Order: sequence, then C-alpha cells, then structure tokens
Amino acid sequence: MNIPKSITICEVGLRDGLQNEKTMLQTADKIELAKMIIDSGIKVIELGSFVSPKAVPVMADTAEIFRTLGEIPGVELRAFTPNKRGVETAISCGCKKAKLNVSASRAHNIANLNKTPEESVAGFKEAVDLALENGITVSGSISMPFGSPWEHAIPLDDVRRIIDAYLAVGVDEISLSDASGMAVPGQVNMIAATVQKEYPNVSWWLHAHNTRGTAIANIIAAMDAGFTHFDASFAGLGGCPFVPNAAGNVATEDVVHMFTEMGVDTGIDLDKVIATAKRARELVGHDSDSYILRAGASKDLNLPLPEKKVK
Repeated sequence: MNIPKSITICEVGLRDGLQNEKTMLQTADKIELAKMIIDSGIKVIELGSFVSPKAVPVMADTAEIFRTLGEIPGVELRAFTPNKRGVETAISCGCKKAKLNVSASRAHNIANLNKTPEESVAGFKEAVDLALENGITVSGSISMPFGSPWEHAIPLDDVRRIIDAYLAVGVDEISLSDASGMAVPGQVNMIAATVQKEYPNVSWWLHAHNTRGTAIANIIAAMDAGFTHFDASFAGLGGCPFVPNAAGNVATEDVVHMFTEMGVDTGIDLDKVIATAKRARELVGHDSDSYILRAGASKDLNLPLPEKKVK
C-alpha cells in the first residue's frame, strides 16, 4: 500500500456539516467551533457559503464569521461560492479562497440549471476572473463523479470534460465529491489514479460521504492512488440535502484517528478534534455517525491484563 508521510484535512463541518441541520446555530456558536478547529491544528477550514439566505438561511452569517475571525496566519479559510455575486461577498468580507461546484450528473444539472455540467463550469469564468483580480484563489468541486441516484453510473469521460472545463477557466484545484454516497473503494482507486496520471498539474481532493459505510475505505483507496488531501466534518455531521438518504460526511475525528494510528502525519491534535466534535454534537442536540465519539481513541484504552487462572 502507498502510505504517504503526511496528509491534509479540510474541515467542512461549519458548511457541509451544518447546512443540513434542523437546529440553526448562533453565530457565536459557529465562531466558537471555528476557534476550536483552528486550535486543533487543522489548516484548511470551510467556514460557510455565500448563497442566498432565503435558500440556505443557516449560512446567512458566513460573511460575519469571516470578518470576526480575520486572517489567521498559516490557516486557509474558504467558503462555497456559487457565482459572481458570491465572489463579491467574499471580497467584501476578506475571504481569500472560493470554492465552486458542479454536478457530474448531467440529468441532475440540466434539470436544476438547464445547462450541461460543462456549460455550468464555463459560466464560472466571470466569477473566477473577478476572484483572481481581487487576490482570491479558486477551487472547484465535482459532485457525484462516482455515481448518481438518477443515472447511477457516471461515465469517466463526463468527468474528464468537467475537469477540462475547470482548467479552461483557470481552476486547477479540484475535489471529487461523493455527494450521493455511492462510491466504493475499487472505483475510487481507479478514478483517483486515472485523473492524477492524466492531469498531473491539478491539486486533487477527495470529499467522502459515509452514507453506506464506505467513506474510510474510499479515503484509503484514494490515498493508495496518491491522494493526500481529504475533506471531513466534525462528528460526521452533514450530507447532501438534494440526494435521498445521503446524510453523513465522514467524521473528522475518525479520519484523524485512523491516520494517526497509521503513523501518517496530520499536524492535528486528536484530543482537540474529539473535543470539537463533542461540542458540535452538543450544539446540534443529537447523536451523530462518529465511531470515535462512540468508542473513544485507541490510545486511551488502558485495561488491566487478564489474570492467569491458577490450576
């Protein structure tokens, strides 16, 4: 197995984790979680999204969070930014990293936007140009490249066309996002190896959902293929609100624990990540899909050895 010396984790709980929650956290609560995440050593954090507050009211305070935190040396604070208007908001609040998204499901994209995925990405050019002119770097995400509830299988050529479209508008950091939770390890390994070979100048991320219990295995499969950048959400909160039964990102504490036990450097304090997840779970008011919050870290097991029976 190809095991890297180090990996990078992006904490997406404040955006992807909370956007699907019934409980709307107060801005102060989100800022508290953001500071806990930063203190744990995580260097890439998705603070929220610049979308219509009518469409996603829980994200209405994202700009305020950016203004409150300001720039943190050595930490990348990013936001989901769907269009030019979102970039304008990013400029106004000091956000320095914008993330775009398109669905690899042609049926899904056409039904929602009346555009093919490639046409959607081509339409991002105005937003990308504005971002770059104002010192904001841009990444792109491809949702459902491993399968969708509508077409099921997604042809790899469809994914290639989206990658090409992103490169054409100046985006060379791309995330493969298993929003439908349909990915399986062999498929992830094959696609991850293929895109890295064909697009060596792209910086690749994997965004794994644990909808069907395969997220950790999919991360390992992508890692074996050479990926070293992964998204995760505190306490395993979140999921895609547009896909049936697709709740549940992979838990940050589960991913950090696994890599730590493997001897892979994350630069992250596991105990502080667990504390963040416990606080997030407390704030949303319900249990979550996190193995480490249920079982605890392996390093904390300290049972006495069984006594030998005297015959």
